[in-house]
Amino acid sequence: MVNVNVTKGELSQAEIEAYVERANALYPGKVVESIDLAVDGDYVDVDYHFADVPFQRIRRITGYLVGTVDRFNNAKRSEVGDRVKHNANAS
Repeated sequence: MVNVNVTKGELSQAEIEAYVERANALYPGKVVESIDLAVDGDYVDVDYHFADVPFQRIRRITGYLVGTVDRFNNAKRSEVGDRVKHNANAS
């Protein structure tokens, strides 16, 4: 359910539903959490608010692009433990 906030005027339920449908059509891969509708005469200012998208950090570890090392075998885990950590702030 999308939370819709109407300010500076009034809109019918059919208009509000049309704005929600348009948001879902414009941004099919995103989850619309809320919509702010500010009525300005014959115009409506629309502000969409989307749900955060979780992401996993990918790093290069021992020559492989990985998010976690849980699928590494014992030898590769040992190699990860033996890595030399470099300081980017070296002076």
